[in-house]
Amino acid sequence: MNLLKNSAAILIRHIHSPLYRLRVKGIQEQILPWLSAGDRILDVGCGSGALGRMIMEAAFCPADVKVIGLEIIRQRNAQIPVHYYDGGNIPFPDHSFEVVILADVLHHVTYPHRLIDECIRVANRYLIIKDHKLDGFCAKFRISVMDWLSNIPYGIPCIYCYNRLQDWHRWYDYHGLVTVFEKYSVNFYSPIINFLLGGRIQYFAVLRAVQRE
Repeated sequence: MNLLKNSAAILIRHIHSPLYRLRVKGIQEQILPWLSAGDRILDVGCGSGALGRMIMEAAFCPADVKVIGLEIIRQRNAQIPVHYYDGGNIPFPDHSFEVVILADVLHHVTYPHRLIDECIRVANRYLIIKDHKLDGFCAKFRISVMDWLSNIPYGIPCIYCYNRLQDWHRWYDYHGLVTVFEKYSVNFYSPIINFLLGGRIQYFAVLRAVQRE
């Protein structure tokens, strides 16, 4: 039975790998215009650090941008420096980073508002969110299947809880965040795959805290 499970996980990872690379590249392209020279960036829930590494190695990345990761799951062969924590308080002082990234993280978190508060605390300029949005035909089913395929082979639990656009806006109001930029539809893949896994179920926003102490 374990052999069957392991074989299935390897097969799913093999199928998922090229889609993962396209997704990371697409997220990188959305983030780069919002960065400035010398920015310190925290990638929360960074996984292997592929996104952070791709940002720093991009041809149009501003000079001296540094990305470090934050994770609760130990990673082998991480591609950027990664700090590990217990999922509670982020272990950095207030305003330690110009930009904090939450890329497909919040729909995995049992207490997302606590994490958002912590990200706002350590962010000095922007909080960037890439996540999913319930919109279009069978949206929850499509997102759930994508979520399962992307995470279960790596031992990352899924709670299958996703926001509609109005939910995101309510969250921002609750946390005192103003939307600097918002993209309601993002395509990362070829047209056929985008029809199933892209478009309106992919969501991107750049946010700034309304008030700073």
